[in-house]
Amino acid sequence: MESRMDMLSLFAMLFAMATGITFAGPAKCYDWIMKEKLRGGYVAANDPRESVQRMKAVGMNALLHEFTASVYSTQAVHDVLATHLLNGKVYAEFLKKPEGNPVIKFNIVEPLKKVTINGYDVLPVPVVHSVPAVGYEVTSPDGKKIFYAGDTGPGLAECWQHIAPQVIFMETTAPDHYTDFARKALHLTPSLLKPELVAFKKQKGYLPQVVLVHMNPNPDQKNPLAKQVAALAAELKASISLAYEGMRIVV
Repeated sequence: MESRMDMLSLFAMLFAMATGITFAGPAKCYDWIMKEKLRGGYVAANDPRESVQRMKAVGMNALLHEFTASVYSTQAVHDVLATHLLNGKVYAEFLKKPEGNPVIKFNIVEPLKKVTINGYDVLPVPVVHSVPAVGYEVTSPDGKKIFYAGDTGPGLAECWQHIAPQVIFMETTAPDHYTDFARKALHLTPSLLKPELVAFKKQKGYLPQVVLVHMNPNPDQKNPLAKQVAALAAELKASISLAYEGMRIVV
């Protein structure tokens, strides 16, 4: 299974289940959809607020290239997008237009109930955040697994019980001097990530490869996040790395 990350801020909005598990970010999603001519399923982000800024690209490209985008999401994500974005006032009603053949078709998924999308098993798993949220474990036909946690904070022991991936994509919003903020906002820093990974290893007996995403842009060239992540990887004797544009991961 090969995974391609096209943006630093990897997100679950565009989980394309076509020829592999492919990830695309907002800045390049137009070109990405056009280039790949995808007809697969898209798994909407775990957090409704994250989905709002991504869905426009999916709808417009589906319209221009005349295909229907099947979007899989929780009911909460669907309701926010249908009510506050794709409502004909803020943005086009892609859930209704073109009439008789709308370019976006929603499929509601439920936490801990597996669905199959283009041969890939997708399991939504509840994570800890300020709004109802899920991560997604995706299993390829040959049994390879990745887990995308999306926006989440500390307290993932329950989540770990339901997954067993080879790669985990975890958020790390900011370096450790923002730990108090991150804890309150239910996000992660390296120091908050550490006990979550320790808990995973205690439950499962191993640590998968960990790729960190959702880093907050920081104009400060002395941003210590990379050094803190490297120190955490050395301490846990684990593969933990920051995602970057163009990164390729083979599972």
